[in-house]
Amino acid sequence: MEFVTANWMLILMALTSGGMLAWPMLRGAGGGTLTAQGAVQLINRERAVLVDVREPEEFAGGHMIGAKNVPLNLLEEKLAGTVKNKNVPLLLVCATGARAQRAVATAKKLGYEQAQAVAGGLKAWKEANLPVEKA
Repeated sequence: MEFVTANWMLILMALTSGGMLAWPMLRGAGGGTLTAQGAVQLINRERAVLVDVREPEEFAGGHMIGAKNVPLNLLEEKLAGTVKNKNVPLLLVCATGARAQRAVATAKKLGYEQAQAVAGGLKAWKEANLPVEKA
C-alpha cells in the first residue's frame, strides 16, 4: 500500500496511457467501421454485400466493383429490396465515410445487424490501390 501512495502519479500515468492505447480498438468495435483491407476480407470470405450510399452522379463517376447504389436519403425505402438477406455482412461506403456512418445506424435499425461502414470511404479504397469501376 505504501508503494501505491508514494507512486500514485506513476500509476495514474500508466492507467491513462493504457486507456489511450485501448480507445481506438474500443471505438472501432462499437462504431461499426472497418478498413479497406478488412472490407476485402469480408467480401472474399463471407460474401459481404457492398452498398454505396452516394448520389447516382457520384456513383457513376467511380465505385467499388460490385457495389450497389442506394442513396442515403432513400436507404430506408430501398435497402430491403436491394439486400434481401439481413444476415449477410453489409458494407456501406460513401466518398469519405461520414455518410456511411449515418447509413450504418439506419441499416441496423432496419435489422441488418452486420452493417459496417468502410472507414475513409472510396477515398481510402483508392488509396489502398483497390479496384474501382465506372458505371
